[in-house]
Amino acid sequence: MTGWRVFFYVQHLLGVGHLFRAARIAQGLHKLGFSVELVLGGPPVSQLDFSGLNVIQLPPLKAGPNGFTDLITSSGEPASPAIKARRTEALLAAFERSCPDVLLIESFPFGRRQMRFELLPLLEAAQRKKPRPCIACSIRDILQENRDMACAQEVVEILRDYFDLVLVHGDPRLVKLDATFPLADHIESMIAYSGIVAPGSPFYYQAGSKADVIVSAGGGAVGYKLLETTLLAKAKTSLAFARWLALTGGNAKPDEFERLQQLGAMNGVVVERSVPDLVATLAGAQLSISQAGYNTVADILVSGCRAVFVPFSQGGETEQSRRAALLVEHGFGVVVPEQELTAATLSKAIERALLLPEPVQKFDLNGAANTAQLVRDWLTNNRKHFC
Repeated sequence: MTGWRVFFYVQHLLGVGHLFRAARIAQGLHKLGFSVELVLGGPPVSQLDFSGLNVIQLPPLKAGPNGFTDLITSSGEPASPAIKARRTEALLAAFERSCPDVLLIESFPFGRRQMRFELLPLLEAAQRKKPRPCIACSIRDILQENRDMACAQEVVEILRDYFDLVLVHGDPRLVKLDATFPLADHIESMIAYSGIVAPGSPFYYQAGSKADVIVSAGGGAVGYKLLETTLLAKAKTSLAFARWLALTGGNAKPDEFERLQQLGAMNGVVVERSVPDLVATLAGAQLSISQAGYNTVADILVSGCRAVFVPFSQGGETEQSRRAALLVEHGFGVVVPEQELTAATLSKAIERALLLPEPVQKFDLNGAANTAQLVRDWLTNNRKHFC
């Protein structure tokens, strides 16, 4: 047991991918003996493993109808200056009570810049602590591209002013940070790659388990078109008489979920919101059809399932398209660009994917445990300098 304490701030605004990855990282820290306080800034999410963690729920904020900068409360009230001030006060009070050895912040300053109203005061409070905690940033392997250089420079300045570590949750054999962050060389000494944060391997599954084809939409906030198109494409494929399972995600709207269930019944597809163990379900399938979000891809890589990727790209999003293209280069699937998605293009992609050789795993998928080890190593080697 380390006896060290981690104060881990996570803010999800629309989807739940950030929170799922953070929960796995928090569990990795806990297993290595850290005491973890997981500070959640978004609406509560069920079906996550928080066992052994101390969860601190801030008054929730989420993205409003006008996008990520339009923060609203769970009831839809705009996040006024007074609401933000109360959030900041609650966050700082929780931090003062914690007295952590490590302050771990998910995304910021690379992302979640709309939360600077509370994160900059948090960083200032951490700087004043005696002894000062290790301050680390936790980011996924691929960032949103087309970053303004002035914005990138500001990221570097904040990192240099406050942070000790930039934990990149990816394998550099797949992609390095400089592929999507133009000033990565300015912070090279701070960067540590953890490997991909993935679930454990499914050592066994019931033969002929849940389904032959698994269609999934991550958290479900933006997956309706993919699910609908896939249900319509089923009859056009060589797997038309196989068992298909469509997973809408917990955030699918009730009316969309009902329509998909009706469409599924017409096309011989079981439609559910989720399954208890997606990796084991994928391991027993012939094919995965999904977007290309971080956590979904991690599940697919662990399972060894062939894949068709339809990366989310609305609103200028580039992360999933970049990830999907890299995976295709390594022989892990076939891509259908979202703007080209039809039942016909998808059915052709399915046939191409079924002809791919069985994927050979070549990436480090032990990101949660590696993150904990990286943090422990840093504390062991540097803690005395901050006392």
